[in-house]
Amino acid sequence: MKKALFIVVALMLTIGLAACGSNKENNGNTANSGTTNEGNSGTNAGGNSGSNAGGEALSGSILAAGSTALQPLVDQVSKKFMEDSKYSGITVQVQGGGSGTGLTQVQGGQATIGNSDIFAEEKFVDADADKAKELVDHQVAVVGMAAVVNKSVTVDNLTKQQLVDIFTGKVTNWKDVGGEDEKITIINRPSSSGTRKTFEKYALGTASQDIPGSIQEDASGTVKKYVTDTPGAIGYLALSYLDDTVKTVKYEGVEAKEDNIVNGTYPVWAYEHMYTKGEPDAATKALLDYIMSDEVQNADVVELGYIPVTKMQVKRDAAGNVTK
Repeated sequence: MKKALFIVVALMLTIGLAACGSNKENNGNTANSGTTNEGNSGTNAGGNSGSNAGGEALSGSILAAGSTALQPLVDQVSKKFMEDSKYSGITVQVQGGGSGTGLTQVQGGQATIGNSDIFAEEKFVDADADKAKELVDHQVAVVGMAAVVNKSVTVDNLTKQQLVDIFTGKVTNWKDVGGEDEKITIINRPSSSGTRKTFEKYALGTASQDIPGSIQEDASGTVKKYVTDTPGAIGYLALSYLDDTVKTVKYEGVEAKEDNIVNGTYPVWAYEHMYTKGEPDAATKALLDYIMSDEVQNADVVELGYIPVTKMQVKRDAAGNVTK
C-alpha cells in the first residue's frame, strides 16, 4: 500500500514539473514574438507604414498643402506615384492655400508636407524663428515668376521702378509707362502667398499695396483668369502657369525664360520647397524620392514649366544672397 502511494505521488510531481517547464517555454516564445513584431513594424507617429522584414508594401496617407505655384507639379506627380504598384497603398491629397498656409500647417502637424515658394526662415521670424528649425527643407524644383498683362496692353517691358509705381498705386494708367490710355487693374495675391513674397522681394524690392480697386485672389489659376478677362489688367504668375491667354512682360529688358533664370540674368525666381516636420516617414520619403527621380525631373518638371534644381548655375539662400 505504501509502495503504491509513493508511486502515485512521484507520478504527480513528474507531471507538475513538465507542465511548469512547458509554461516557461510558451512565455519565452511570447516575449520573443513581441520583440520581433516591434522590430519589424514600420508604423510611425504620422500613421504611415514602411516596408517590414516580410516585405510588406508601404502604406499611409499624405497631405501636401500650400503653394499654388507648386501645385500643378505635385498634383501630376502624386497621381503617377499612386498609380505605381509599389506605392498603391499610399494615398496623397494635394491642396493649395498659399505658401504661408502650407508652412503653418506642416509646422502645426495638420499637413504632412508644406509646399512653399519661400524658405521657412522667411515665414517664421523673430519670436517664431525656432519653428523654422523644426522643418526639413526638400527643394524639388525652381520656378520663375513674371509680370503678366491682359492682351489689350501694348507694353511689353517694364523697369523695376515702373513695376513699383504700378503695384504701389503711384501709376494707374498704362499711358504713364509707354502704353495706351487705359486704366490699370491690379490682380494681386494675398499676404500668405509665396508667389507674392517672391515677386515683391526680387522684382519690386518692396512690399506691394492692396490699393482700392485692385483684385486679390488666393490661387494662381484664378489670377490668370482675371488677367485674361480684364482689359488693362496686370498680375504675376509662376512660369508654370503661362500660356497664350496672357502676355508676359520683360523685366528690365530681360525675358523670363529658363536660360536667363539658370544663369542668374533674370532675378525673379524661387526654389520650390516641400517641407516636412522633422525627417519624413517612410511613405513620405518615398514620394519625395519619386519627385526627385530622373524620370520626374527630366520629364514632368520640365514639361510643366519648372526647372530642375541641378540645372541652376547660381544658388540663393534664405536671405536672398546669390552665389555662383
